[in-house]
Amino acid sequence: MSLFNGFNISASGLTANRLRMDVVSSNIANSDTTRAQLVNGEWIPYRRKSVELSQAGVSPFERQLQSVLNKESAKVSGVAVTSIREDQTPFTPSYDPTNPDADANGYVQLPNVDPLKEMVDLMSATRSYEANVTALNASKSMFMKALEIGK
Repeated sequence: MSLFNGFNISASGLTANRLRMDVVSSNIANSDTTRAQLVNGEWIPYRRKSVELSQAGVSPFERQLQSVLNKESAKVSGVAVTSIREDQTPFTPSYDPTNPDADANGYVQLPNVDPLKEMVDLMSATRSYEANVTALNASKSMFMKALEIGK
């Protein structure tokens, strides 16, 4: 186990949560965008995006099983972004016949972004970011105390 393993794990968590906050900000900024992408000559609204995270450097199941059976310590390597996916929930129809994007019946398809859900995701990412900063500072403090012992 590396001396700086805790730093590396916290750094990967900071990077992943920063990306989560960026994606949530993008979702909030585009919550009213009805012309996000041109498909077959028609504009479609912005689709909400979400970040999927997983453990970085996950070994195959058999290797994990063998490490547990042999009482070996599992390799800990932090977190990684698996993908950024688009939410496939349907768009929200809104009646606004004066809107240039309205269909023949006067309905406009609005993005599937829920501001309340985005704020909850933003708070979760912020709290996770803060927890990683706290862990990083605790590791740093322990190293500083260890260095003071040598004086």
